[in-house]
Amino acid sequence: MLEIAVEADEEWDSSRSWDELVRNAAEAAIAESAFPQLAISGRPIELSVRLTGNGKVRELNAEWRGKDKPTNVLSFPLASELEFRATNVAGPELLLGDIVLAHGVCSDEAAEKGVSFEEHATHLLIHGTLHLLGYDHHDEGEATDMEAREIRALNRLGIANPYEEAA
Repeated sequence: MLEIAVEADEEWDSSRSWDELVRNAAEAAIAESAFPQLAISGRPIELSVRLTGNGKVRELNAEWRGKDKPTNVLSFPLASELEFRATNVAGPELLLGDIVLAHGVCSDEAAEKGVSFEEHATHLLIHGTLHLLGYDHHDEGEATDMEAREIRALNRLGIANPYEEAA
């Protein structure tokens, strides 16, 4: 059972419920991971998402990554592959980790790419969820695999491939 806690700061349109968008993105990412059972496990699986501003993301990026600038998404994994594989075993709640999105960076990137803010936020949430599940893009092989998973997850949600060059 996937439990998702979403906290949206005032910069994020309060007239929109972000819970559904976050859930859809997380479930699509999990479905395209090596651990699709996480979404349907009887064991509680928790993911925390903070939708905040560039300032907060800049602080976190400086503190945890040594980079004093805002970035689009940060992921803070709390579980290991061994734990993902043991979700059929009774136990306490499994905390996947935290994802933090920066509104300003997300908005600027969406405009630059010519896509809606919601579509780009969905892409970043999928990207962040895959990081929580152990995927990365440190080398070309990892990047290719992670990108393919992102594209398939986005496709599940009816969102076009963000990596395709516009013709």
